Amino acid sequence: MAPRPLALAAAVLAALLAAASAAESWFDEDKFTKHGEVRVRYDRSGRQVASLMLDRRSGAGFISKDKYLYGEFSVQMKLIPGNSAGTVTSFYLTSGEGDEHDEIDMEFMGNSSGSPVVLNTNVWAHGDGKKEHQFDLWFDPGADFHTYTVVWNDKNIIFRVDGVTVRVFRRYADLPYPHAKPMKVHATLWDGSYWATLQGNVTIDWSRAPFAVSYRAYSARACAVAGDAGRSSCPAGSDDWMGRRPDATDAVTVAWAKRNLLRYNYCEDGWRFPKGFPGECARN
Repeated sequence: MAPRPLALAAAVLAALLAAASAAESWFDEDKFTKHGEVRVRYDRSGRQVASLMLDRRSGAGFISKDKYLYGEFSVQMKLIPGNSAGTVTSFYLTSGEGDEHDEIDMEFMGNSSGSPVVLNTNVWAHGDGKKEHQFDLWFDPGADFHTYTVVWNDKNIIFRVDGVTVRVFRRYADLPYPHAKPMKVHATLWDGSYWATLQGNVTIDWSRAPFAVSYRAYSARACAVAGDAGRSSCPAGSDDWMGRRPDATDAVTVAWAKRNLLRYNYCEDGWRFPKGFPGECARN
């Protein structure tokens, strides 16, 4: 008979393995490719967590292997606590790197301790970008996990934070909109010292490295596109996000975010657009 300490250890190990097998698992190499240092573990509640690491040598990230054309994409993130100046963390979709690419961005620009972290939202269509709305987050995103969501359909793109809609980007028939190019989901953590914090005037304090950002509870309720033929397959229940339009509550929260949190709006940047603002600015 095994000594009691060994028997107890074996029982604990068996319980941990059983919990892990039954836990919420979303990150594996069948679904994502990764670069840099990505640490995958289970937290005490049994949820799988993927942490991206940043040091002087390299940042990190992961990319979905599937491509999507419309969907609801959501993840919980815990950003860098304390002084995160110079760092950029992201959760975004893109069709690639070409001049005509489409992209939907949620980027988090680090800041000094005590200053708000800035959420940069942006939309690219056919290589046409420069549509940023930047918001001060109203909580400390490094203290705990918060949920960030993009709803993308053929009528609008909705950006949500903890279930609160902060921005709606609408489609107009005569203006560029990401509607034809399938996109992959990306998550990254990188050195953005040249740009991220106060236009690059505050850079990364490398004495605090390595930095870590954690992701969990990832969900892609979306139409996956398979093969070169471009056929898409939408999951059951897609109607709730495919038909999602801003409602009265969204109008209230968007107005609240604009009034209290918006620090940059491309539609108010006359220096950037000396020949006139993009067409959607006068319609939203």
